[in-house]
Amino acid sequence: MAFEFGVYHFGELTPDPTTGEMMNPGVHLRHLVEQATVADQVGLDVFGVGEHHRTDFAVSAPAVVLAAMAQATDSIKLSSAVTVLSSDDPVRVFQQFATVDLLSEGRAEIIAGRGSYTESFPLFGYDLSQYNELFAKKLDLLLKLRDENPINWEGQLRAPLIDGDVTPRPDRQIPVWIAVGGTPASVVRAAKLELPLSLAIIGGNYQQFEPFVDLYRRAAAEFGHDPKKLAVSIASPGFVDTSKQTALDTSYPYFQAGWMQNHHQRGNGVPMPRRAYEAQATTAGAFFLGGPQEIIDKTMAQYELFHHDRIMIQMGFGNVPQKDMLRSIEILGTEVAPVVRKEIESLKSSDKK
Repeated sequence: MAFEFGVYHFGELTPDPTTGEMMNPGVHLRHLVEQATVADQVGLDVFGVGEHHRTDFAVSAPAVVLAAMAQATDSIKLSSAVTVLSSDDPVRVFQQFATVDLLSEGRAEIIAGRGSYTESFPLFGYDLSQYNELFAKKLDLLLKLRDENPINWEGQLRAPLIDGDVTPRPDRQIPVWIAVGGTPASVVRAAKLELPLSLAIIGGNYQQFEPFVDLYRRAAAEFGHDPKKLAVSIASPGFVDTSKQTALDTSYPYFQAGWMQNHHQRGNGVPMPRRAYEAQATTAGAFFLGGPQEIIDKTMAQYELFHHDRIMIQMGFGNVPQKDMLRSIEILGTEVAPVVRKEIESLKSSDKK
């Protein structure tokens, strides 16, 4: 696959750090559709929306939002980021994303994860003690639903399916990625099932994640799969602007506000100082944060390490104003992506000689 650029958003409802004003959820959802439209127009490859079940996030039903995006876009892939499969019904997940795929004429994707936010488990009646088992069993069913109809399936965590007719059926096999935050067992699971890997690098030095990508490819080979046919995506926060200084100045107040709200509700309201935020924008830092050249340089440095196939940037965490978000998306699509794609294609051509 050609190297891909994507943007994802959680739809967080963070009060504006200057005015204290809280955005209306409906307005924010419409903003997300507009962002996907611009991303499509400037040639980005993927737009993803997360799933959360708290009052400080607007998106609890990614497939509904993606369906709206499907009608406003032409070419961009539309993905969850992520689908918390452990607390959902795989049958409904399949039906919803099959619907999005049909509406978008074959552009839907599922990034499935266990869920780092756990509010959905009690909300839908699931026991956190079954955190790992739920995901494994439901992933097994979701993959079978892609391949079989009618379907017969029986497991301990869901009612059995006997000649189950699960519709609508998409015109192709919907891609299912496995989201991993740094758990080796999850990496091996993706390799064993021959599924593409979405690796979240949300802080620190990105080089520390090289062993996970190496494990994924080694495990795939051991399971009899061709590692060269398995895609790897890197997902990290970031913000792109006309210069590094502008990117920092524009995004930091909103990132800090979102960081405090997010972590306060999770029991860890520790501020991120400006210097720590800036450290993530350095060459070794995890964030895609800076002007076009900084993003190009970091992407190429990561490519030399991971030889991955896609980056997904959690753009403007903390609800950066819409005009700034749209400018950032436009810069990523017009000034960053074409340069990186050309450089990576050149590297691949040299490797073939």
